[in-house]
Amino acid sequence: MSFLTLVVVGLIAGILAKLIVPGKGPGGIIITIVLGILGAWVGSWLGMKAGFGAATGFDLKSIGVATVGSIVLLVIYGLLANRKR
Repeated sequence: MSFLTLVVVGLIAGILAKLIVPGKGPGGIIITIVLGILGAWVGSWLGMKAGFGAATGFDLKSIGVATVGSIVLLVIYGLLANRKR
């Protein structure tokens, strides 16, 4: 996956994850983009381990895999941010 595709898929995945995870999450649009991009990598790793496959391009499967990874990271980030308060 090219870097530009990774950024676009990560942005979409981050926004979807932010909509799916309830409550007011910490961070703004920059954190959403970063978590989305990292979520694409985490989702790819989880997808390969579970046998679903990795995020490989700009398609629904890749966006879904990246969104799952973004949700995982968003929940972990939220738990860590709330723990510091």
